[in-house]
Amino acid sequence: MTSDASPARYTATAASLHWLIALAILGTFSLGLYMQDLPISPAKLKLYSYHKWAGVTIFLLMLARLGWRITHAPPPLPAGMPDWQRRAAKGLHHLLYVLLFAIPLSGWLMSSAKGFQTVWFGVLPLPDLLTKDKALGETLAAVHQALNLSMASLVCVHVAAVVKHHVLDRERVLARMLPSFRNKAGS
Repeated sequence: MTSDASPARYTATAASLHWLIALAILGTFSLGLYMQDLPISPAKLKLYSYHKWAGVTIFLLMLARLGWRITHAPPPLPAGMPDWQRRAAKGLHHLLYVLLFAIPLSGWLMSSAKGFQTVWFGVLPLPDLLTKDKALGETLAAVHQALNLSMASLVCVHVAAVVKHHVLDRERVLARMLPSFRNKAGS
């Protein structure tokens, strides 16, 4: 069993990808909320382009994260954690991974159906995944929004669970994902 002073940790790569994706999700979700009710204008179209660039980037970061996760096991959960909580944590992580792929994909499909090509960083045009279909585009917009609201809810549950385990149960689960600030001199 790992001592409280030195919890088993995620690798630096896993932690970096986690926090980078978390920040990207927060920014992209916030931008999506902000821009959806703006009147149509060149500024709104530019924000939509930024939003799509971020979505593609999150999708690519998730591919890297999934590849890393497949080849590097996460640290074990605290030994005293009840089995139902272990299953819930595993299920929540699986759902988050699914949504982190489904949300950018639904946005790309929606853009394709609405007739707006995604051009990553304004340089790399990505192929349309669907032909233009206004009704399908509106349906996919609703799907994209529902997936995002689901993600927001699950992220809240994830953060609440981390806080509960770290603060109330004193299991130091948060320390597993934070950078190590050990003194190099050993003191």
